[in-house]
Amino acid sequence: MSLAESIKQSVMSGVEGVEKSESMSPAQKATSNAKQAQLADFTLDYTKDRGIATHFGVLQSDTDTSLKAGVRGPTLIEDTHAREKITHFDHERIPERVVHARGAGAHGYFKLHTPIPEVTYAPVLNDTSLTTPTFVRFSTVGGSRGSADTVRDVRGFATRFYTQEGNWDVVGNNDPVFFIQESIKFPDLIHAVKPEPHNEIPQAQSAHDNFWDFISRTPESLHMIMWHLSDRNIPRSLRYDPPSALTVSMMQGFGVHTFICVNAKGERSFVKFHWKPKLGIHSLVWDEALKISGQDPDFHRRDLWDAIEAGAYPEWELGVQVVPEANEHDFDFDLLDATKIIPEELVPIKYIGKMVLDRNPDDYFAETEQVAFCTQHMVPGIEHSNDPLLHLRSFSYQDTQSSRLGSINWNLIPINRPVCPVFNNHRDGFMQMQINKGPNYWPNRFGTPHPVPAKHGGQVLSPQPLPAGVKERVRGPKFSEHYSQATLFWNSMTDVEKEHIVDAFSFELGKCEDKGVIELTLEQINFLVLIAQSLLKKIDNKLACRVAANLHVPPPKEVHGNHGKSTKFLSQIDRENPNNTFTAEGRKLGLFVHEGFDFGVASGIKAAFTAMGIIVAVVGPRKDKIKSHTDGAFLEAQFTFETCRSTLFDAVLFVGGTGAEYDKLKRQGRWLYAAREAFMHFKPVGASGSAVDWLAKYALPGEIDHLVGNLKEDGVAVEQGVVVAGSQLKEVPALVKCLSEEIAKHRAWGRDVSAIAA
Repeated sequence: MSLAESIKQSVMSGVEGVEKSESMSPAQKATSNAKQAQLADFTLDYTKDRGIATHFGVLQSDTDTSLKAGVRGPTLIEDTHAREKITHFDHERIPERVVHARGAGAHGYFKLHTPIPEVTYAPVLNDTSLTTPTFVRFSTVGGSRGSADTVRDVRGFATRFYTQEGNWDVVGNNDPVFFIQESIKFPDLIHAVKPEPHNEIPQAQSAHDNFWDFISRTPESLHMIMWHLSDRNIPRSLRYDPPSALTVSMMQGFGVHTFICVNAKGERSFVKFHWKPKLGIHSLVWDEALKISGQDPDFHRRDLWDAIEAGAYPEWELGVQVVPEANEHDFDFDLLDATKIIPEELVPIKYIGKMVLDRNPDDYFAETEQVAFCTQHMVPGIEHSNDPLLHLRSFSYQDTQSSRLGSINWNLIPINRPVCPVFNNHRDGFMQMQINKGPNYWPNRFGTPHPVPAKHGGQVLSPQPLPAGVKERVRGPKFSEHYSQATLFWNSMTDVEKEHIVDAFSFELGKCEDKGVIELTLEQINFLVLIAQSLLKKIDNKLACRVAANLHVPPPKEVHGNHGKSTKFLSQIDRENPNNTFTAEGRKLGLFVHEGFDFGVASGIKAAFTAMGIIVAVVGPRKDKIKSHTDGAFLEAQFTFETCRSTLFDAVLFVGGTGAEYDKLKRQGRWLYAAREAFMHFKPVGASGSAVDWLAKYALPGEIDHLVGNLKEDGVAVEQGVVVAGSQLKEVPALVKCLSEEIAKHRAWGRDVSAIAA
């Protein structure tokens, strides 16, 4: 009897056997792979007709009332079922992760399309016939499990490949660099960013004294801080979900570290791994992120789950940057420094395969919470470099998983098991779940389990040159330069993105109470002063001086020069960035209607947008059929004015109509607020028919007056993301065309919103 069978027999003793995933959903059936088959052996189907039993198989006739001595007497300790139920409940919670506590996971697969034998002999990166099962966990870093999704934070992007050679984990983030160069500083970094110890405030925020005290005294963190305070760390989505077969995401992923890959000739290369989302990289604006944290704290998790359930599977391309070992020292930075990127102008990314996430977990705790990633999980052909952040990180992950999951045997948890056979001489320990028959030492008279030669798949680490020197606590000479790439990032941003970084610095430091922390931080960021002077011609003053002015503290005096270099690969807004894509497909439109709306216009818009891959959600006075001014014609509302806000959509469109409800629109607060808020967040805003006059007079007075009198011959006018149209059916095609073009731009960044409060 197999291990899985013995577990099922003990759990379900006296009860009908458990079927193996007989009723998988379409999303679950999309990928039938070795890992899903393995997990099915450990899955109990509770959707069938089952009887409640104790842990040890005794069926129970009552699970709602405890055993008592008399009708109103004391509860008896001999009630074994009640004691078992309460005791198990008392022990259900396990320690949350110290970092990356809040997360969402999904199953999927990786498919290689371009082998790289010149780089590595790892089959997963060479055999295009393979479909490798994967599991990905996205997470925030600083907050607890109960924190919100849209906080400003680094996002974990941890990927497990269940290869035939064992588990390969790429435990990365949505930013390509990190705060520190050495993992010995990691406890200090996390202690600093976590809630302050005297009052456990703030939750899931870096805007407090301790964090900025640490950052201001740790100049190596400056490059990462630029990423952290950019729009990158308030992503619009973990993915994005067009309703068609096309699958996409909206957040990049990076392996962060530089790894070593070895080819069949024994030639070594330095490699960085990249995940590129199918439809580009887009973010929230800060006010939007703050509001969503209260409106829907599970915004990202819900978004990922719903997309997969709907069959709109997220997709990324895996890319590699490769530097042959002979060229290791060709750069003005150290390849082993995790606070540095390799600019794509110097080393282009080669995209070699795609990953698709197509199945949600069946049990969040058993899969997403108990998955245990480790940076040291590498397969033959992929190895550690001498990155000092990577080395102790590999020790830490193994150690923390054993502590968090309560046993050294966490590798036996189903989600952590590799799909290839595993035999070794590790034995015993808490919660050992295997019955190991045979010897537990080597060498032995049975000759098994035995070492495997390299020609048969055994891992043999490549000979790695060691630097000459003595044993000492020291860093490489290039590790001491901390400003160049932070300046490169700033120089590469558009004016809009630079404004957001200034605002983010002002917000974060504005939350600090210790002026000494603020002043020291300003000294660290003052290297950007000359940038502002020479490049930000549309911004009135220097970065550090502007932040200082916002905080009412003296600006620092000394500055570093600006090298003037930039790269086209970093901006999320610049259309010259080849890593980004601008399309309306997969975007979400809120279609606002009231009783008496123009049915022909609304239904025509909804049908046209849906055909284009734009997700249309009808917002009405109630979740029900909303009657139009056409007899018998209606639309079904998915949201009410009270249960959603404009923050949940990429664009909003207000459909005009006739009747009492439309006569009262000037006093319809939710409509007014939705229009103003979307406008303030630079989103496309549309109106048709009688809603045009309402939009101009009541929702956005003084903002779009000229548009109303400037409708084109085809009945549509557009400016800075605002699209207005008449109420005729013939105007629908032009309205759809113009609004979809504005939606594809993501935001109307040129719009003046200074007079809008929402």
